[in-house]
Amino acid sequence: MSLPRAKLVKNFPGCPVEATLSYLDGKWKGVILFHLMEGTLRYNELRRKLPAVTQRMLTKQLRELEEAGLLSRTVFPVVPPRVEYAMTPLGMTLKPVIRALAAWGDDYVFCSPEGRELRMASDGLCAPVAALQT
Repeated sequence: MSLPRAKLVKNFPGCPVEATLSYLDGKWKGVILFHLMEGTLRYNELRRKLPAVTQRMLTKQLRELEEAGLLSRTVFPVVPPRVEYAMTPLGMTLKPVIRALAAWGDDYVFCSPEGRELRMASDGLCAPVAALQT
């Protein structure tokens, strides 16, 4: 079984953009970090903010972010157990990157009942997202 890209960062041959993206590789990591920019969240609070993610995938993505040092996991020894997640100082350095992604999405990604589409704000050009993914 091959290692996921996120595990290859020590020997990553690509450019700095490729190496940086290897830490955010995964559908939910950027979204998790976006929500944690607001502050510390418990596991179930994250689940509510990400209704489309499975419990298994959320746990996997959280573990990988913790391994990378981008977030911290605090377990409180109470019954029932309480687990909180927060961005580490290293994770906080990604705030401008996450904010830039959010701003770009606000400007160019439009959601409608028919689906998502990308639009150029200046000339009104638009294309379905699926058509741009080829």
